[in-house]
Amino acid sequence: MAVKEFPAGTQLIQSEQNLTALHVIAKGSVCATYPGGTFYLKKGDVIGVCEIFYGSHFISYETEELSGIASYPCTAAQLSTLMQKSVDLSNMIVSSLFRQFREIYDQYELMSFDSENIYHFLMDRYEEYKSFCVKHGFTPRALPDMEDLTPLVLEEDLERWMEGYYEQLTTMVTEKSSKFHSTDFLAGVVMKADQDIHRIVSICRIFYDYKAEIASLLMNENQLDFFDLYTSLLYKIGAHDEDSTPLSAAISTIMIQLEDLPSIDRDMYQQRVASYRKRLETLGDGTGEDTAAADDVPDVENSMNTILTYAEVDAETAAAFREALNKFAQMTDKNASDDVARKLRLTITKQFYVIYERAFLKSMQDPSSVPKVVKMFFNFGYVDEKLAGLENAAYLYRIIDKLPTDPKRKVYTAHEWFTAIYQGKKAPSRNEFDSDFPTYLREQKMTGNITAADETRMLNDPKEQVLFEMRNMFQSVNKISFGRVLSFCPVFSEHNVLKDLDASLVSVQKVENAFKAIRDIDFSAYYRDVTYANPDIGIGKESIGVEVLPDIILMPNVGTRGIAWQEIEGRKRTTPARMMVSIFQMEDLTNILVRLTGDFRWEMCKRIQGARWNDISEASLTSEYFDYIQFYRKNHELSADAKDKIKLSMKKAKNSYKEMFIRDYEAWILYEGTGSPRLNKVSRNIIFTYCPFSKEIRQRLMANPLYKDTMSRYDIKLAQKIHHYDNLFQKLKNTGVEIPQELQKQYEYLSM
Repeated sequence: MAVKEFPAGTQLIQSEQNLTALHVIAKGSVCATYPGGTFYLKKGDVIGVCEIFYGSHFISYETEELSGIASYPCTAAQLSTLMQKSVDLSNMIVSSLFRQFREIYDQYELMSFDSENIYHFLMDRYEEYKSFCVKHGFTPRALPDMEDLTPLVLEEDLERWMEGYYEQLTTMVTEKSSKFHSTDFLAGVVMKADQDIHRIVSICRIFYDYKAEIASLLMNENQLDFFDLYTSLLYKIGAHDEDSTPLSAAISTIMIQLEDLPSIDRDMYQQRVASYRKRLETLGDGTGEDTAAADDVPDVENSMNTILTYAEVDAETAAAFREALNKFAQMTDKNASDDVARKLRLTITKQFYVIYERAFLKSMQDPSSVPKVVKMFFNFGYVDEKLAGLENAAYLYRIIDKLPTDPKRKVYTAHEWFTAIYQGKKAPSRNEFDSDFPTYLREQKMTGNITAADETRMLNDPKEQVLFEMRNMFQSVNKISFGRVLSFCPVFSEHNVLKDLDASLVSVQKVENAFKAIRDIDFSAYYRDVTYANPDIGIGKESIGVEVLPDIILMPNVGTRGIAWQEIEGRKRTTPARMMVSIFQMEDLTNILVRLTGDFRWEMCKRIQGARWNDISEASLTSEYFDYIQFYRKNHELSADAKDKIKLSMKKAKNSYKEMFIRDYEAWILYEGTGSPRLNKVSRNIIFTYCPFSKEIRQRLMANPLYKDTMSRYDIKLAQKIHHYDNLFQKLKNTGVEIPQELQKQYEYLSM
């Protein structure tokens, strides 16, 4: 077989590529990689021997140096025949198989050890951080996702006998005097070993993903991480404090751990470390960071009294709220999970919403005389200047009368949203049982909780409407958008501020920029099909798209999540969806809105399809995606590696088809839209069919074989639609009729 040379750095085979041959390395070396593992092949090794059973690769191969490769066309069915033709080739195949098995198994053992160690490293660092905070009188901050973090437990690990079994099998088969040289037997050994190797690689991927999850807590792009917890604490106490040395040492330990984690972005790591070192040089005399004095903003003094007095709550409620909040302020760990802390937060939460309701209803009677501190309460959950931190309180006070929102541009503060409902400009949102306000009242009448007269009176009562909104959507969404439901408390507290408030404040411009970035990729995301008819000019029924962007409501908290609460108002499909995010968003806003857009696409499709949303006989986004996930194991278009990834993804998504789609949609917008493939062939085709890229991106990706066939089919259907409108427009011109604006916009939409 002829040997072909490849220069260093040549990608020989990519994971998920079909396996049609075995490749013997005649000279040089090749790097083999899979999620969580890397090993090297040398002269005499055989590329593909670990994967031939599956007919596709789950390992990627790249030359390390100038290498010579001899290829032998071969599939699983042809392996025994190929081995019969050459004893030397047969020996190379088996010897290379066992060597690669040993490499992969060793990495499995190392990753198993590392995964356990890194969890304990993280938890030890968090306890150490909390000890530093308590010693210096600071409240420890909690990070998103910490509540859900647990030690890794595999559903199915490798059998303990596997290592010894393959050691003995290697000895038996590779000895020159071995009696086990039957090619059928050796082919069987390869096939059985391939299945075991695939299991090991699959478990290594689980280890890799788990370590990547830990790594993101140690350092991430949003700076909501342990590196920031420690460095911020060091900045506060000062570089010359007696405790700065152990704190600096702990930071160095985190940096050492980060350097060994392959999932960490190297450039980001270097930038963060450089910024940290530069900050250390300019810290000054070590007295810590400056904070605002109360005299700078005298109107925030005794904020709680101002709010309680304005709300006119009874003395008992006011006293109970003060007592509970004082206890909360004195807690060293406000995120504690014990029963005492949990009950205290629950007590504060219940009282908070009672006060909020009373204060809001009063503000509707005289909107012009609402104190600034009360406005801060409405829009930030602010209650107490000490709990918020004087510097934060000063910032909130400065911005409260110039918040960067605009209901006309579909971005509302909480107070603006409730005001719109009170004034009848917006209908109340559906509750968590998907009942709108009229339906809820009917249910209450049917159960005897209210009379028919009560129903009629309450239906158009602005007070009842806004209370329905506050007691249903608001209380649920405020907790969800906060991000850490187990430690949720609605009052603004300094320990929840994980990033600079000014940088994290959500504005109408940030929202519009984020939606523009999404629509530049998925141009049809917020278009809904409606029917247009104009019999007077000879137009029967035409299906046209109308774009309706969602209303964004900013919850009064410092949070990390968003939620798509409802996709339409009532039953009319051309009404805006409702999405909620925190007014101070700690995570990347664009990423959150990408996720909410995926959620919207799924729910809107279900709304349109009704009971047949998962019926594959009626093609739709949800039915095709549901069918794809339900029967992925039998799908011949999916490689073994792709099926394994789906299995792991379903576990992470808690077997939710919707969550699986949202994750794929995020990859579609954030990666595939920039030319970085992340999805498998089947998922990519489904999403492209219903969420096509804009024309500019399609033209850029047309040369990529991953997209070519799907795009060609899309272009044919698109050309047919455009041709229909060309003919229609020509007909109207011939009769002297002006083209309706609705149809002109539809033509422009099809050309996107």
